[in-house]
Amino acid sequence: MIHGFIPTQRFFPYLTWMDIEALNDKENTVIIQPVGSIEQHGAHLPIVVDSAIGMGVLGKALEELDTSIPAYALPNLYYGKSNEHWHFPGTITLSAQTLLSVLMETADSLYRAGFRKLIFMNSHGGQPQVIEIAARDIHQKYGDFLVFPWFTWRVPNVTGELFDEKELEEGIHAGGIETSLMLSLLPEQVRMDKAVCEFPPELPPNSLLSMEGKLPFAWLTNELTKSGVLGDATIATREKGDRLLESLAEGWRRAIAEVHQFRQPNI
Repeated sequence: MIHGFIPTQRFFPYLTWMDIEALNDKENTVIIQPVGSIEQHGAHLPIVVDSAIGMGVLGKALEELDTSIPAYALPNLYYGKSNEHWHFPGTITLSAQTLLSVLMETADSLYRAGFRKLIFMNSHGGQPQVIEIAARDIHQKYGDFLVFPWFTWRVPNVTGELFDEKELEEGIHAGGIETSLMLSLLPEQVRMDKAVCEFPPELPPNSLLSMEGKLPFAWLTNELTKSGVLGDATIATREKGDRLLESLAEGWRRAIAEVHQFRQPNI
């Protein structure tokens, strides 16, 4: 069914317009817009990874969310800004402006329907800046619309307990972390016999620069990896993935509940 990992009672498209019109306390109803990507993830993972992770984590979080909290998932936005991967066949990318327009116009429709709390749940590392710009511009346009531009992996989770420092810092794409989670969510789509270990070239010792740290440099994926993998996919296991999924879902359950209670700080 089209709801995928999302519980049917939490899937926004299964409501009728009359259901939506009759919702109680729409101002505090939490709407979650998952934003993923369709992009290469090496030879061992399908191109749906980011979208699958977002929907899988959100679905489990909504299953565990207190039934008294009104919260609904919108359909996942499968296409994102993935131009860093465009050299690899199968990657489909939108421009930053197109993605921004989609997010802004989605928010317009939700606001017009009476909703005032929106989470952008982004699962692709190449587009958080676009998500953050959209959130700020939406809130500037509608002062009573509370928008939360969040990255799926930023909630409390056990990633740091399961992987070493190198994997945590440099295993940013299709490595042990994402592969483990996919072994939990879609094991039949993971080809562990094709998993590889490939890290990006080392920077000079004591360099202040990094791929995604405080002083990042712009890069394209084919400049850093031949396989499309950045990390060690060979260390992935279903057990690690199950623990990751459980912790991420719990983090998101707590975060969604907090958004439901949130009031905009105002002097």
